[in-house]
Amino acid sequence: MARIGKKAIQLASGITAEINGGIVKIKGPKGELTQDFGPIPNIILNGSEITAEKKDNSQEQDVFQGTVRAIIANMVEGVTNGYKKTLELNGVGYRVAKKGNDVEFHIGFSHPVLFKVPEGVTVDIEKNLIHVSGINKQLVGEAAANIRKLKVPEPYKGKGIKYIDEHIRRKAGKAGKAAK
Repeated sequence: MARIGKKAIQLASGITAEINGGIVKIKGPKGELTQDFGPIPNIILNGSEITAEKKDNSQEQDVFQGTVRAIIANMVEGVTNGYKKTLELNGVGYRVAKKGNDVEFHIGFSHPVLFKVPEGVTVDIEKNLIHVSGINKQLVGEAAANIRKLKVPEPYKGKGIKYIDEHIRRKAGKAGKAAK
């Protein structure tokens, strides 16, 4: 039984929604997002409230109802407040700089690594912190994950790129030979 899917999404003032079949457009102060859900879910706009309804009582419809409702709620949150993820660069000699619209990383390789920032996402650099922000939750999360993937933190010294709230489990190094 889908409980989240049954909840209605309240639209705050300044946010407009347009539903045309399975295509949902949400406009707000930060921008506009569009998502095509196809013919499967019933999405209904009643004044300043959006609800996702099931066509029948199958388990597949329960899943679609909850997923559609969550995605629309994320769209509303994105055009209202936006999303932001912060990553931290750790390592001696590791540095990051913006180069035009791209980001250049010096992360221990013999060459600098250039990361192309996807459209709809902005990247700001502040010392060793990388702020990834935008209105689309999926794009922001994917861009942050791709940046982290450039140099995953290693467990011995903790060098690499990690989320600011991520905890890296550290391992002890070599114990050395035991004295006999």
